[in-house]
Amino acid sequence: MQVNRRKKKEIRRTAARKRVRRTVRGTVERPRLAVFRSSRQLQLQVIDDSVGRTLVAVSTLEKAFQERGHKSGATVEAATEAGKLLAERAGSAGVKQVVFDRGGYNYHGRVRAVAEAVREAGLVV
Repeated sequence: MQVNRRKKKEIRRTAARKRVRRTVRGTVERPRLAVFRSSRQLQLQVIDDSVGRTLVAVSTLEKAFQERGHKSGATVEAATEAGKLLAERAGSAGVKQVVFDRGGYNYHGRVRAVAEAVREAGLVV
């Protein structure tokens, strides 16, 4: 049985995600910053894994993000802006440190831009 290319990529990313999640856990003091990246958008969440609750979330599809002047969430500039917005919201929620969960994606491009923007905005990653 032949598995198509897209399915292979998805299986590979799921395996990488599981490997990352073995070591990366969010706590009350240091929640997990999870990244989801698609070809058209980006979603970021700060999650407390001890309770299983999302503390802060940002999506490039939401109105508050698009009002900042970005129409597409598929660019490095949009990822940088999303990271800054997430850091602002996390700061107001009382989060000062996070553990970065790249979600099985390589640490470059939009994923790297998010991490750098969050660090610049004052969160300890």
